[in-house]
Amino acid sequence: MAKIEVNGLELDYELIGDENAPPLVLTPGGRYPRDTAGVPELGQLLADGGYRVLLWDRPGCGASDIAFTAPSESVMNCEALVGLVQALGLRDIRVVGGSAGSRISLMAAARMPENVRKIAIWWISGGPVGLAGLAWFYCGDQIAAASKGGMEAVVQLPSWAEQIARNPRIRQILLAQDPDAYIDTMQRWGKAFAYSDESPVPGLGEADFARLAMPIMVLRSGKSDMAHTRRTSEWVHELLPNSTMVEPPWGDQEWNYVSTFPIDTANRRGRFERWPLLAPMLLDFLKD
Repeated sequence: MAKIEVNGLELDYELIGDENAPPLVLTPGGRYPRDTAGVPELGQLLADGGYRVLLWDRPGCGASDIAFTAPSESVMNCEALVGLVQALGLRDIRVVGGSAGSRISLMAAARMPENVRKIAIWWISGGPVGLAGLAWFYCGDQIAAASKGGMEAVVQLPSWAEQIARNPRIRQILLAQDPDAYIDTMQRWGKAFAYSDESPVPGLGEADFARLAMPIMVLRSGKSDMAHTRRTSEWVHELLPNSTMVEPPWGDQEWNYVSTFPIDTANRRGRFERWPLLAPMLLDFLKD
């Protein structure tokens, strides 16, 4: 476990596995920290398979700082990942991630394609309703709280409780925001999730997909998954120059099933707790 400053933010991270092994970045979804059930377990399996695995807390997640100057939360996170990779001197990396982690992985790789060897992604958020849900999940309750009780109400939101507990600076950063400016930022960040017929992934355009010419494995989303629609995964696959579409190691109802799991890091429960099932197929794909 360590901290490093990137783009003015203190980021919390951990590297596991042989320090001479090829580097691999694993990024979870939601605003969940890197120690969320299933994430370090998958990371350890990948490390055991021969990689130096970077686990990290994105800005606003876990013990890392946050800022509100980026055009969107996704841009803030992907630029933080690019900066973190550079700061740690990681070269010729593999990048893997699920849900928000898939979006951040693709966006970051599009900014440093010369340094990314392979990518594997699953649970790609998309679809009109799925993306509208993200806008509310990440920004809607913030706007509602700030409009009713200013930043004092924002820091009381359950969505910030864990981050503030892990990094008390988050509370001070939030309280330092002007409520009206914060609402404007959340409106802008929410708009960044807007569905478009031009791209399946907000924040990625045609030129970005064209730059992602490295081998990429896309796991097909479940037909029943309304948060990460099947069409989104297929559309991403169609736009990538060198993509392989594969079936995941679980059934169609997986997202609906794991969404019922309690979020309980201490007892290793949560939406990502079955991610270790991905290890064999990831290791098979990522090898040279």
